[in-house]
Amino acid sequence: MLDAFKQLTSNQYEAALCMIGLCIKQCPDSHWSEFVASLKFCQAAFHTLFFTDVYLGQNLDELRKQQFHINHAETFGDYEEIGGGLQQALYDKAFVEAYLSHCRQKMTSVLANETDESLNTIADFDWIKFSRAELHVYNIRHIHHHAAQLSLRLRLDHGDGIPWVGTGWRDDLMSA
Repeated sequence: MLDAFKQLTSNQYEAALCMIGLCIKQCPDSHWSEFVASLKFCQAAFHTLFFTDVYLGQNLDELRKQQFHINHAETFGDYEEIGGGLQQALYDKAFVEAYLSHCRQKMTSVLANETDESLNTIADFDWIKFSRAELHVYNIRHIHHHAAQLSLRLRLDHGDGIPWVGTGWRDDLMSA
């Protein structure tokens, strides 16, 4: 059962990450800093990946110690996303694409190392009161929530829709 959970969760993460990746890729540079609800497109994309990264981890201390965060300390700054206020920082598209790649790699590694015990452990975040297994589902829902927002913005502004992504589909195949 554990292997089945890991495989289906990995497939659903990948589909969600492909959809957010398509939104990032298809956003015209001229609209990268335009508003989508209360955040700019670049901020919403970053927020999505930031919390994907957070929820794949064990806790906030671990997040800050990752090599990707150390290498991009100036971009992460004071971690304004954790404070609860609206984001102020703007993010370069190339960085957001690199962050997407980091999140994909982290997801693969994290899921490979999950055990029955770890999945049944309560998540170590003050605002989350459920197991790590449920946290993975919650995380995927969060990614899809923002992918839907960004996709709608692209469709309304540019007539450019994002396709439904299923298991086995990767956004990097679009450029092949």
